[in-house]
Amino acid sequence: MAEETKTAIEDFDWDAYEKGETVGEKTREELTKTYDESLGTVKDKEVIEGTIIALNKREAVVNIGYKSDGIIPMSEFRYNPDLKVGDVVEVFIENQEDRKGQLILSHKKARASRSWERINEALANDEIIKGFIKCRTKGGMIVDVFGIEAFLPGSQIDVKPIRDYDMYVGKTMEFKVVKINEEFKNVVVSHKALIEAELEQQKREIISKLEKGQVLEGTVKNITSYGVFIDLGGVDGLIHITDLSWGRVTKPAEVVELDQKLNVVILDFDDEKKRIALGLKQLQPHPWDALDPNLKVGDHVKGRVVVMADYGAFLEVAPGVEGLIHVSEMSWSQHLRSAQDFMKVGDEVEAVILTLDREDRKMSLGIKQLKNDPWENIEEKYPVGSRHSARVRNFTNFGVFVEIEEGVDGLIHISDLSWTKKIKHPSEFTQVGNNIDVEVLAIDKDNRRLSLGHKQLEENPWDVFETIFTIGSVHEGTIIEMLDKGAVVALPYGVEGFATPKHLVKEDGSQAKVDEKLNFKVIEFNKDAKRIILSHSRIFEDEVRAEKQAERKAKRQPRKAADETPLISTPVEKATLGDLEALAALKEKLSGK
Repeated sequence: MAEETKTAIEDFDWDAYEKGETVGEKTREELTKTYDESLGTVKDKEVIEGTIIALNKREAVVNIGYKSDGIIPMSEFRYNPDLKVGDVVEVFIENQEDRKGQLILSHKKARASRSWERINEALANDEIIKGFIKCRTKGGMIVDVFGIEAFLPGSQIDVKPIRDYDMYVGKTMEFKVVKINEEFKNVVVSHKALIEAELEQQKREIISKLEKGQVLEGTVKNITSYGVFIDLGGVDGLIHITDLSWGRVTKPAEVVELDQKLNVVILDFDDEKKRIALGLKQLQPHPWDALDPNLKVGDHVKGRVVVMADYGAFLEVAPGVEGLIHVSEMSWSQHLRSAQDFMKVGDEVEAVILTLDREDRKMSLGIKQLKNDPWENIEEKYPVGSRHSARVRNFTNFGVFVEIEEGVDGLIHISDLSWTKKIKHPSEFTQVGNNIDVEVLAIDKDNRRLSLGHKQLEENPWDVFETIFTIGSVHEGTIIEMLDKGAVVALPYGVEGFATPKHLVKEDGSQAKVDEKLNFKVIEFNKDAKRIILSHSRIFEDEVRAEKQAERKAKRQPRKAADETPLISTPVEKATLGDLEALAALKEKLSGK
């Protein structure tokens, strides 16, 4: 084939072309006008659609039919990871031409300019929209929807509780708009709402087939302090903590774990079948049925304390088999005490079976029976007259209750505390918790009580006091207490005496006071009652009386000497019978008075 020979246009004006005046038959202006008319017309700040013509990791090239293409950062398309060449997207024209002649576009601003309009349309039409989860926030997540930051509550992410929020960050998911606050420009979206409709259909199908006693497979969805929620495949049921195991369960997490698959039995559901009660322990035989048939009263068992109460402790002797140790069966002591004084939850304890009722599934236990009853041989261990050390337990107005050993109690009467001290209340003599030496005075085996004494450990000092504080003897004493009826006086040898007010008058007429040290005369001594009655005033009263008697005696002696002669010379009259009878009558009359 012969080559086609190309020749230049004969009449082409090259000089004009170089000067820009003409190009062929048309001018440059005409050519430019023709070119511009072939392109679309755009305006700044306008939102139009463009086509993705190229993509890389950093940016997207968009053709809007203009003389140049625009470039948009890929960060503005994070919400749409499926973006590809050929997709049509909205763009906002920021500038038709910058200094470099580049068309400046923004996809983010294009979305924002129509975002509220589209958000409201989505809410009104119950439309499913896509959003990009940007980050976590308090109580949920922040979602980019149409360029608006919407709030996704944690409870609206899924139908099951979410434990790891971070796993959703950076994901694009479908949502429904559930709430818009125009005033504060707040938007709330939900992903849970999308799957609830589907689950509701599954739920209706599952519930319609439920029957009591039916065994289903489920997945542990949530664990609470009171039980475990099980997902039965679109419908939830609750295993109460008491239905997890035949044994006691303090924390459901000790029995099951999240996402664990297990078989459960339907125990009950309400009329509308919205609440489903499930059981786990019911799939196992009752532990009482498996209890050793040879176990009987009197046998020893070991177990773990699972529950404590003031009245006793529950001992788990086998999984699901418990016995009660009443506090009265924990010690031979009769003191009121709490079970916490003997054991605590978790303790491993050995006990004796006291009662066993297999029908009612009850068992009572005791631990004091592991020791011998101390009252069985009380006369041999604590005979009358034996001496021991005891611990003060408590007081009464009339004495002190002490414990010689656990289960062996006794009473020290207040009168048996001291030979000499006048004790009004036992707390004056000792304190609770102190040790005190005692002597056994009597044994009351039926009432499990000993009569004890403390003063009997020493000899009775009143045998000696009887020879010292004789009536009429004078001793120095100190007034230690003033009472309405008199004063208590401390005497030598640790003994106390008592003086009435009239016996506390001093020689100058004043009344004796507390802490005064004076001489006192013993005017009464009663060994059996351990009573010494004293008088200070009697000392100087007796001295005055003695002086007066001495004076009278001295006066009578001279008169007697002067009257001796007349008496001798005066004739003596003999008493007649009538005189004797009159004297006898007068004596009887005086005696009667």
